[in-house]
Amino acid sequence: MEHADFRSRARLLVDSGALTYRQRVKALADLAEEALDPPKVSAACAAALESGLIDDLVEGHAPYRPRYLLPDYGKALAQGSDFLQLGPPTDLHEAIAFLLSMYSQVPSITGYPVYLGDVDVLLEPFAAEHDDAELRRLLRLLWVTIDRMLPDAFTHANLGPTDSRVGRALLGLEQELVQTVPNLTLRVDADVTPDALLLDAVRTVFACGKPHFVNHAMMTRDLGADYGVVSCYNSLLVGGGAHTLVRLNLAESARRHGGDVDTFLATTLPAHVALTAELMAARIRSLVEQARFFEHSWLVDEGLASLDRMSAMFGVFGLAECVDGLTGAVTQQDRYGHSAAANALALRIVERLAELVAATPLPYCEGNGGYAFLHSQAGMDYDSGVTAGARIPIGTEPPLHQHLFAVAPNHTHFPSGISDILHFDETAVCNPQAVVDVVRGALAIGMRDVTFNLDSNDFVRITGYLVRKSDLVSLERCGVARHGSDVLAAGSVARSHVTQRRVKRVVSAERSAARP
Repeated sequence: MEHADFRSRARLLVDSGALTYRQRVKALADLAEEALDPPKVSAACAAALESGLIDDLVEGHAPYRPRYLLPDYGKALAQGSDFLQLGPPTDLHEAIAFLLSMYSQVPSITGYPVYLGDVDVLLEPFAAEHDDAELRRLLRLLWVTIDRMLPDAFTHANLGPTDSRVGRALLGLEQELVQTVPNLTLRVDADVTPDALLLDAVRTVFACGKPHFVNHAMMTRDLGADYGVVSCYNSLLVGGGAHTLVRLNLAESARRHGGDVDTFLATTLPAHVALTAELMAARIRSLVEQARFFEHSWLVDEGLASLDRMSAMFGVFGLAECVDGLTGAVTQQDRYGHSAAANALALRIVERLAELVAATPLPYCEGNGGYAFLHSQAGMDYDSGVTAGARIPIGTEPPLHQHLFAVAPNHTHFPSGISDILHFDETAVCNPQAVVDVVRGALAIGMRDVTFNLDSNDFVRITGYLVRKSDLVSLERCGVARHGSDVLAAGSVARSHVTQRRVKRVVSAERSAARP
C-alpha cells in the first residue's frame, strides 16, 4: 500500500461519522495490518487469491490472533485466574462477574469473543441458591451486558443437550429481550433432550430467530464431548479453536475446468485444494512462528487454551453453482436441490473434498490429527451470484421434505460446521410441535445443524448470524449501527437476497415429512 493511500484511508476512517468509536479503532487496526506484507506463497497461490478462486475472508495480512479461540471457561471458573486477579467464584454474582471479565480479554478475528461457553453448564452449579425470579434477574443482567459490551452477532453461546433452570431462564430472556447478541445454539440429543425443552426453544425462535439446533451425537462422534459451536455455526474443540479459515470457491473451480466430471474430480479439484491448503499453511505458520501468539497468551499460560487443541478450517462455498456448471443444467428441475442426479453429484464432490482435505497435512493442526476440518462456509457480504456453502440457492428451495433429504447427506462430511436455513410462515407458530418434529426428523436423517427463520418477525438469519430488519432500516436511515455485524448483514441482503428464501408452511400433514 502506498504511503499516501494509507494516510488518505486512515484520515477517512478517523473522520467517519458512520462508525462508532470501537468500530473506528478496529478499522484503523485492520488498515495498519494491511500495510504489512502478507505471508509468502507461490505465484500460483497468490494469483488464485487475487482472482477469487480462493479467499482469505479478510483475515488480514499479518495474523496475530487465531480466527476462532474457544477458552475452557469451566476450567477457568474452577481454578480462578492470575491474569484477571480473580479467584474461583463462590456464588452466581461472582461467576457472572468472572465470565464478563474473561469475555473482555478473549481475542478472535472479530475483535470480540466468538465463544461464550456452555452457559447453562457453567452457571447451573451456582443457581440452586436463587429462586426463579432472582435467577432470571441476574441472568438478565448478564445477557443485556453481553449485548451492550460485545455488540457483534458472531458472539455465540451454547445450551443443552440436557434441561436446566439456567437454560430455560435464558430461553425465556431471549423471548423477552429479542436481542441479536449473543448468537445461540441448542445441542440436541435424541436420547437426552426432552420435547419440552425443544418446544421452548422453537417458541424462542418464533420470537427472536434463535437458537440453532445442532446434532449433538454427530458432533461428539466427530469432535469428542468437549466441543463448542461458535460464530455463525462453526464447531471446534474447547481449549483450542481454528488458526484460520480459508475458503475455496467451488463455482469458480468448475468454471475454470471446462471438462467432464471425472477429470474435474481427478485433476482440477485436487489442484485447487492444494492452492487453498498452501495459503492456510502460510497463514498458520505466520501466526504460530512469527507472531508467536501461543507463546504470549495468558489463556495458554493458564491452561485455558493450547496449541495441541488447535486446527484450521478448510472452507468451501458455491457447491450449487459447481454442480449446475458441471452438468450444464438449464431448467430448475435439473439443478441441485431438485434433481436426484444433481444431488448425487453434489455428494460425490463433497466426498472427494473430504478425501482430499483428509490427505493434506497442515502445520500446527494437532487438534485434528495434523489436518484441517472441512467446513461449509456460510458466505460473505461481498459475495454475488454464488451460494453459501452447500446450500440450495436462495429463492429456489424445494418443498420441506425434498429440501431436507437433498442436503442431509452432505452434512456428515463437514465436522466443523454446515447449516441449512428453513424459512417458515405463520403456520409454524400455530404448530410448534410440528416444528419440533421437523427438527428431530432433520437431525435423525443426518443433518448436523438445522436453523429456521419466521417470515413474520423482525429477525432474519443472514448466514449463521442474525440481524433485526428494523436495525437495517435504521442503518440505512442514519448510517450508524451499534452492532458491527449489521453492516455485513446489509451487504448480504443487497447481494445475496437472504430475505427472499422460499417460505415453507408447517401444517399437520408435514409433521412427519422429515422423519426417517
